[in-house]
Amino acid sequence: MTPASGRPQEASAAGTPPEPSSYRFRLAICSGTFHGWSFADACKGAVRTGYEAIEIAPHLLSDDPNSLSAARRRELRDIRESEGLFYVGLHNMLKAPGWLHLTTPDRTRRERSWDYFRSLVDLCGDLGDGGLMILGSARQRNTVSGATRREARGRLAEGLAAVAPDAEARGVRILLEPLAPHLCEVVNNLGEAIAIVQQIGSPAVQSMFDTHNAVGEALPHGEAVRKHYRYLKHVHVNELDGRHPGTGDYDFRPVLQALKDLDYPGWVSLEVFHFDHGPEDIARDSARFIRDLEKKLVYDSGRDMIQSSP
Repeated sequence: MTPASGRPQEASAAGTPPEPSSYRFRLAICSGTFHGWSFADACKGAVRTGYEAIEIAPHLLSDDPNSLSAARRRELRDIRESEGLFYVGLHNMLKAPGWLHLTTPDRTRRERSWDYFRSLVDLCGDLGDGGLMILGSARQRNTVSGATRREARGRLAEGLAAVAPDAEARGVRILLEPLAPHLCEVVNNLGEAIAIVQQIGSPAVQSMFDTHNAVGEALPHGEAVRKHYRYLKHVHVNELDGRHPGTGDYDFRPVLQALKDLDYPGWVSLEVFHFDHGPEDIARDSARFIRDLEKKLVYDSGRDMIQSSP
């Protein structure tokens, strides 16, 4: 199931374009796309509509995800594996329980929240090997109770540094996701996210790119991906308004071209927030859109330099 990602050969003569790359995007899908479906049916739907892996929203498994028994965790893993799906990890992690908040000035609540997050590291590890934890969670990290953005960022970095050893021990990576400024005041672009990643200095804490949340980037998005590529371990695709790719006017080509030029080995994962078209149509149309665009991308051996993050 894993696609080839070898480099194409260089042009044999001046003016001759390089051979098309055999690279193919590894498509994953967030479980919430199949809103209201059982986990087993969501896995079947993912395979049926053209995806290789699934990214799991824990609140769709339980109102208290950490309460899932060891037997249920094994069952969920078996369900996914029985459908031949790879495991991405967890996203939308802190939606349940409702009291969670990672940057609140209330020390007791904050410490309880990070303790819960630490337990989610174990959940991520139990559901599959090499899992990613996509840390978006705007409401659970935003400024509250008069806290400044700087204070909230500091508490976020402090908490991540504290759980990083647990993530390393479980073979899990936590990816700090920049969020759109209209959704959250805390960490709005890759520069801010990667500053925290560098401050922590753990291989278990990295970052990712989400087209929906990239409005805070100063650079064009393809350039931002190239500049920060060494820290980007996952990609979400969606329109700026949260609809599925191809239903809006977001230009996915520069981002996907950068990923192709760099032979990005990770997942390109569909995450949507509007479901009017129905789960299977959303999933199938999005996969078709990415694959059709993929065919139009031409590998450019002169553009594959990874820039250095500041």
